[in-house]
Amino acid sequence: MRKIKVKMIVDQSIAVFEKEAFEKELKQGILSFWTDHMVDQTHGGYYGRIGYDNRLHENADKGLILNARILWTYATAYDLYKETEYFHQSKMAFNALRDFRDAKHKGVYWMISAEGKPVKTKKQIYAQAFAIYGLAAYYKISHNPLALSWAIELFELIEKHSFDKDRNGYFEAFDREWHLLDDLRLSDKDNNEVKTMNTHLHILEAYTGLYKVWEDERLGERLRNLTELFFDRFLGEDNHFKLFFDEHWNLKSDEISYGHDIEAGWLLHEAALALQDGALIHIAERHAVYVTQATLPYFDQDGGLFNTGVPGEITDKEKHWWPQAEALVGLINAYKISKLPKLKMAAEKCWLFIQDQIIDREHGEWIWGIDAKGNRMKEDKAGPWKCPYHNGRAMMELIKRL
Repeated sequence: MRKIKVKMIVDQSIAVFEKEAFEKELKQGILSFWTDHMVDQTHGGYYGRIGYDNRLHENADKGLILNARILWTYATAYDLYKETEYFHQSKMAFNALRDFRDAKHKGVYWMISAEGKPVKTKKQIYAQAFAIYGLAAYYKISHNPLALSWAIELFELIEKHSFDKDRNGYFEAFDREWHLLDDLRLSDKDNNEVKTMNTHLHILEAYTGLYKVWEDERLGERLRNLTELFFDRFLGEDNHFKLFFDEHWNLKSDEISYGHDIEAGWLLHEAALALQDGALIHIAERHAVYVTQATLPYFDQDGGLFNTGVPGEITDKEKHWWPQAEALVGLINAYKISKLPKLKMAAEKCWLFIQDQIIDREHGEWIWGIDAKGNRMKEDKAGPWKCPYHNGRAMMELIKRL
């Protein structure tokens, strides 16, 4: 392990809620961190981990989620700014993603070694979806037919193996040869259930991205089905999304994830816009506002969004980086639909919290989060789950929306 060197000086002042502030954070705080510190000079691609103490773990395994999200982030940044460095990084990320490909059984592995050898070969559908998301973004800027054909192949694999033809929805996880696993969990924190809101949300996100570059009729039908499924199955009468179900759609948990609520609100709206369906757009806009408003009681006085709860009670008062990022986008999306001042005010307050507590102004990027006692959490700065996707996407969405 070695300590990463600080190569940037980020303004210590608190930036106002304006486009220029988000551009500065995107370029100087987030993207430069990954360009300067995460490029694997030995094995190619990107390193697998930087700890909370900013120490690089050069031999750490490399996660598919991390690499697919790096690909999406740099490709989308290039699409926004047309800067050569971002295209170079996205091309490198595309080539690195190819190390995850299962040539024999198709699909992509969950984890590979630093040298590029398979370590965990399961086919988590959540991860297959993120590969589609990154590949679609890369195809948009590169027009590389290999990226599009690979994304389509992954779409077909999900539909063949994961889609429940009898009861609708998608099963969670499979082994290398596409047999349903007994342990379906995405992480240790999740319930071991066959259908989850989180995986369905990111299939929807991936299919939306793919549909924007490949307007296939069947893909459009599957995306529409997913969007309607969210309103029919996952969204509760309390305007919170239900998280865990069995194969028969019996609800298995009353847990609420405030970050997933607000993220789903704006991603469902984006899916409806991609489909260009006026009636569906109207439904998605209405629910985007309702769901976003339902999260307002779960922001702390300092502007940060709490992690999880159950009806009537906040059970986890940690404030992770990613719900704050999604809150910025969801609040502004709902504000632009409804013109409710309280939504914009909540976004501005959340941005102040992010700058004061979450952004690492000394080393760059964002920390994992703040614990329930107000202390910085000792979790990865970069790793299998800690990527430039949530915060980088939030900055780019706000740049476009403002």
